[in-house]
Amino acid sequence: MTGESGTLPRSPVFLDLPDRRQKPRDGGITHVLDTAIPLRLLECYLESTSHLVDIVKVGWGLSYVDPSHPARLELCRRYGVHASTGGTLLEIVEAQGRLEAFVDWALSTGVDLVEVSNGLGMLSRQRKSALIERLSRDFVVVAETGSKDQRTVADPELWVTEMKADLDCGAKHVIAEGRESGTVGLYGDDGDVRVEVFDAIVASVPIDRVIFEAPRKPQQTWLIRHLGPEVNLGNIALHDVLPLETLRLGLRADTVAVHGAAIG
Repeated sequence: MTGESGTLPRSPVFLDLPDRRQKPRDGGITHVLDTAIPLRLLECYLESTSHLVDIVKVGWGLSYVDPSHPARLELCRRYGVHASTGGTLLEIVEAQGRLEAFVDWALSTGVDLVEVSNGLGMLSRQRKSALIERLSRDFVVVAETGSKDQRTVADPELWVTEMKADLDCGAKHVIAEGRESGTVGLYGDDGDVRVEVFDAIVASVPIDRVIFEAPRKPQQTWLIRHLGPEVNLGNIALHDVLPLETLRLGLRADTVAVHGAAIG
C-alpha cells in the first residue's frame, strides 16, 4: 500500500499485454460513480486504484447534501483524480435560475469538472450549448447525451448531432448515457447495446472524446471487444476498477482472445 505522495509497487512485466496510456490521458479513461461513500472507504479505493481512475463523479445531487463534499474533492486532488458534480444537479440549478450561485459554490469548494446533461429533458439545444460555453470558462466540462427515461428510445442521428454540438461548444468529452442501471440511452431495457446508436457515434464522433457509460460487465466486455482496451468507459463502480482493468488488458477469459493470447 501507499500514501498519497508515494507510489504503488510496480506490476510484473513478464506478459505481453496491450499498451495503456498513462495519466493524465485523453483515451482509455475510467470514469467512476461515487455514491458519496464514506471518505475513509473512498480513500482505500483510491489508494489502490487511483493510477487507473481518471474521473470520480459524485452522482445526482449528492454533492449538494454531503457535508464531506469539500473533503471529498480534496481527497481526489491528492490522488490525482478529477472530481465531477452530477449532471442532474446542474439541470435542477438551471431550472431554478441559480447558475451563477452554482458556479460560486463549485469554485469555492474546489470542483474542477462539471457535467452538463439534459437527462430530464428540460433544456433546449440552445440552452445546453450556452451552459457548456459558460461553464467552460471556469471548469473542465463533460456533456452527456441521452434521456434518463427508459421509455425514450435513442435516435442515432440526434445523438450524433448533439454530441458534435457539445464538443464544438467547449466540452472536453461527451458521455453516452447509460445510467447506473445500464438500461437506458445506449442500452435497451435488457442491458444490450443499441448497436445502431453505437455505430452512428463511432462513424461520426472522435472516439477519444466519447465516454461510454457501461456499469455492467457484459457492456464493458462488448465495448472493449469492439473498440479495444483504450475505450473510455463511465459509470464504473469503484469496486469494479481493477476487474475492469483485467478486461482491458486481456487478463480475463471474456477479452483474452481480443489481444491475441491463447488459452492452453
